[in-house]
Amino acid sequence: MANESKNDSIAKTLWVVLLLCLVCSVVVAGSAVGLKARQQEQQLIDRQRNILDVAGLLERGMTGEQVKATFTKSIEPRLLDLNSGEFVAGHNTTFDLAAALRSDAKSRALPADQDLAGIRRRSNYAEIYLVRNESGAVNKIVLPVYGTGLWSVMYAFVALDADGNTVRGLSFYAHGETPGLGGEIQNPNWRAQWVGKQLFDENGNPAIRIVKGGARPGDVHGVDGLSGATLTANGVQNIFNFWLGEHGFGPFLQRVREGALKNG
Repeated sequence: MANESKNDSIAKTLWVVLLLCLVCSVVVAGSAVGLKARQQEQQLIDRQRNILDVAGLLERGMTGEQVKATFTKSIEPRLLDLNSGEFVAGHNTTFDLAAALRSDAKSRALPADQDLAGIRRRSNYAEIYLVRNESGAVNKIVLPVYGTGLWSVMYAFVALDADGNTVRGLSFYAHGETPGLGGEIQNPNWRAQWVGKQLFDENGNPAIRIVKGGARPGDVHGVDGLSGATLTANGVQNIFNFWLGEHGFGPFLQRVREGALKNG
């Protein structure tokens, strides 16, 4: 009898433990689903905030709801076919770059002579952002660019005038470069140097360059280098060399300079 009682006690204990494990699993799973939705929402707001910032539309103290409202009012995401430089018709969902880069059908490996930015693969598509003024006309374009720096992949948004040439803003929103050195790509003073610079020369060739030791006064294509962070500065230069070229946004920006956005 003692052994039976002991066995019953052990069995009941095991059932209680299993039941607790099941309940805890349900609670954890439910929390994970709820948190994932919140995390995705916050990631979306952060992305919209960065786009508004580089477009000059972000105001200090904006709440998440204000960011979403301003973005919806002024920013139009468009999916771009990088090979043709033309918009993809009928696209109305958020573009997933990571998923595209995992797909052989939606991206391609870059041979070494083309991979100037050190990204290995390039998606066939990119989501860009048209900035519209109060009358609905496009007055800026925001392009996502990225490439390898000294320690990390650096991700940025660059805002251009509707001429497809004049820089209106640059923001590196994610990177792992050394604070105080390569991390100076986030320095507002360095970012401000880019405003008004011309990406292309009179022949339509990429001409923006980072000048070690400092650009000459009046140089419309030159930006001062980063002191003590030559390799990071080289990475930024390589990012622009790639994304302004024929395998990046070059075909699209050529169409823009020819007036492709004049009718919206």
